[in-house]
Amino acid sequence: MTTVVSADALKPRSMPVGQRNVLRSNDSASLWNCTLSPGWTLEEVQILRKALMRFGIGNWAKIIDSQCLIGKTIAQMNLQAQRMLGQQSTAEFAGLHIDPFVIGELNSKKQGADIKRKNNCIVNTGAKLTREEIRRKLQENKDQYELPEEEWASIELPKPDDPLALIEAKRAELRELREELSSIAQQIAAMKQSAEPSETADLQAEESSEATSTSIKRPREDDE
Repeated sequence: MTTVVSADALKPRSMPVGQRNVLRSNDSASLWNCTLSPGWTLEEVQILRKALMRFGIGNWAKIIDSQCLIGKTIAQMNLQAQRMLGQQSTAEFAGLHIDPFVIGELNSKKQGADIKRKNNCIVNTGAKLTREEIRRKLQENKDQYELPEEEWASIELPKPDDPLALIEAKRAELRELREELSSIAQQIAAMKQSAEPSETADLQAEESSEATSTSIKRPREDDE
């Protein structure tokens, strides 16, 4: 059975200030905000979400081969997956075809002195899980959260018509940005050069004015 997550729950929200593992009266029902990792857009996060459902948590090679997220590294995808799940350890979901947003919202509601978070992700502060404990958790999560095969197998992912063309387009954008930066640097240098003669003329005029003023104020010898 698929757990439905409301549309509002999928929208990024700011985490309330203060202690983050203490429930306050002004907190929303869910603290989960699916924090974006640097360099990720909401659209890319949705693609990764579908890819994790389609190929299973941690199956990075298959996601890369699908070419649905060209340019993203395994490290980048793993970090964003942690934020979507709301926890740093993903071992208990390895290979499972689950919706990471479902787990993320459940984790956001966990409170207590034993719940510690870093970057909005629950971190394990206790002893490292044994292989048997991980196998048990895997089976429990599979029974409770894994999507039916007919559902995850039918998920379609975006795929560029020509990956090489996309890469070349990104390179072209980079070249344009470099040219724009160079043009701005040249404009700044030209402005500085044009300002220097004006500043020199102003200084000379000021010195001349001071000299004239001093000459006028100096008493003549005949007056003495």
